[in-house]
Amino acid sequence: MGGGAVVASSSRRRTLAGQSGFAGLVHNRKIFAIAVFASLGGMLYGYNQGVFSSVLTMYTFDQRMGDAVTNTNTKGWLVSILELGAWFGVLCTGYLADKLGRKHSIVLAVIIFCVGVIVQDTAYKPSSIFAGRFITGLGVGSLSMSVPLYNAELAPPEVRGSLVALQQLAITFGIMISFWIDYGTNYIGGTTDTQSEAAWRLPIALQLVPALILGAGILFMPFSPRWLVNQGRDEEALMVLSRARGLPPNSEVVQIEFLEIRAQYLFEKETSEMQFPQYQDGSWKSNFKLGLLGYWSLIRTPSLLRRVMIGSLTMFFQQWTGVNAILYYAPTIFQSLGQTGNTVNLLATGVVGIVMWVATIPAVLWVDKVGRKPVLVSGALLMAACHLIIAVLTGLYQHSWPEHKAAGWAACAMVWVFSAGFGYSWGPCSWVVVAEIWPLSVRGKGMSIASSSNWMNNFIVGQVTPTMMKNITFGTFVFFGSFTFLGALFIAFFVPETKGLTLEEMDDVFGSEGLAAADTERQLAIEKRLGLDQYAYVGSDADSSEKQEIHMNQKV
Repeated sequence: MGGGAVVASSSRRRTLAGQSGFAGLVHNRKIFAIAVFASLGGMLYGYNQGVFSSVLTMYTFDQRMGDAVTNTNTKGWLVSILELGAWFGVLCTGYLADKLGRKHSIVLAVIIFCVGVIVQDTAYKPSSIFAGRFITGLGVGSLSMSVPLYNAELAPPEVRGSLVALQQLAITFGIMISFWIDYGTNYIGGTTDTQSEAAWRLPIALQLVPALILGAGILFMPFSPRWLVNQGRDEEALMVLSRARGLPPNSEVVQIEFLEIRAQYLFEKETSEMQFPQYQDGSWKSNFKLGLLGYWSLIRTPSLLRRVMIGSLTMFFQQWTGVNAILYYAPTIFQSLGQTGNTVNLLATGVVGIVMWVATIPAVLWVDKVGRKPVLVSGALLMAACHLIIAVLTGLYQHSWPEHKAAGWAACAMVWVFSAGFGYSWGPCSWVVVAEIWPLSVRGKGMSIASSSNWMNNFIVGQVTPTMMKNITFGTFVFFGSFTFLGALFIAFFVPETKGLTLEEMDDVFGSEGLAAADTERQLAIEKRLGLDQYAYVGSDADSSEKQEIHMNQKV
């Protein structure tokens, strides 16, 4: 946001803000608990992602699905069709998140997810698995956007990164437990021709448990205060902020945050009225056209286009680290690295889940202290190094792993180190970046575009990995390592640091013209009308109590 009053009020708010990291999470324990619960949506994706990689190697699933598993091309489709569904689902959610609200979008996504799980679990032919995974993908894609968006809009700036990063912690937790559940159910009836189909049907069905808990429980959670303001429900938004911060509605920090949200909303609303007066009658047709114009503004407005590019490319590089190649095909990769036997493969894969989950915990605690850029750059360099080492070991010993077991285990260890690198960096922090860079009027739409980049590239990675592993072997790791290194350069030189800023302050970073050729005088007039400019004069501790008294009596 432009204008001296906003800068000064933001400065005042930062002096009133609490700590980040673990202390900040304890202080904001109510919002922390809500974010943890909402992040069950991430657990659904992580569990689904992990469970299917091991199901692909189970004897009875192989027998039931035949060529769909053994053929390299169809195996790629079997895995990646979920990402295709997620890509479509997240694009639809851009509109739905703004129209229905973040909370109700999560409920709708859960319903769709459950339908897809049931179709998969009752499958007797590959066509049902394909259909079920596509439907499940619709729900997963929607959740991947709605949950971090919901958490970001509820969070105070000092712990926003941590709360959004919970999404990735939940994803890695889902991956971890899925690997070990698969490891256990693989023994139902035996591991070969006596194996029961419950070995793969049970772990797929278990996805319904957290999904139903999330779908029912989210109804009792608060609405996003920013979405409420966008719907004209100001009093409700103020009360949500008050309860979320654990402070009375007339406290200074709650008033500043609330008025900053309202100022941005009113500025964007007035801008829309000036630019498109013909679509302000409130009809469905006019609102639909305004929605389309919102998407167009993401391309037409330079600073919004910059955000689109940063969000989309961040997700592009996240996927081309090769993380999902490792997660989807971990047992196959470990087998290619000399770890023979299905049980050994599943055991080594289970370690991937543990390592990634444990490594994500520091990101939740420290991302708001360290910042987004250092975490992303260091993680990319570590992962690129792991890819290079695996490529060298595979190139040297891929035809003689039995005689070089130590080299095989060293390559496996590099996969685990890679998983740790992703767990603390690109896993959580890329979602933090794409959840926080958008102005209110196009936040749902902008995040849907950036998230769709994640899923489309995820789809492509799932498609090409089996063929790459078969045809270029160790070159696969060279390929992913090169893109990972490019990702480090991209973050270092093109992505601004956003830690500690409110969502309303992102225009200071990306340019205030992002709100459609910002008129500074008009914006300052809105701030003055709301009373926000008065906080600009709070300069010292000596007069802060006087200003607090003024605003305790202010009626918003």
